[in-house]
Amino acid sequence: MHLTLYFREYCSLCHAMRDALRPYQQQHGFTLEVIDVDNDPALVERFDELVPVLMHGDTEICHYHLDAARLDAVLAEIG
Repeated sequence: MHLTLYFREYCSLCHAMRDALRPYQQQHGFTLEVIDVDNDPALVERFDELVPVLMHGDTEICHYHLDAARLDAVLAEIG
């Protein structure tokens, strides 16, 4: 299982979501790729003020804050 977190280094919500994902990562064993949107103009255009955005492939799981219920549902589906 692989999830992607679109992130900004200076964003406190981004850091909070990354930290909140750690227990889920330990429990479910998924890999988490953290991508700083500011390193790619196309990602800035796509996500800009939505960060943090947690994705599984092309499917958005949540943005701004971790939606634990939605994450649990996605992990159960792909697990």
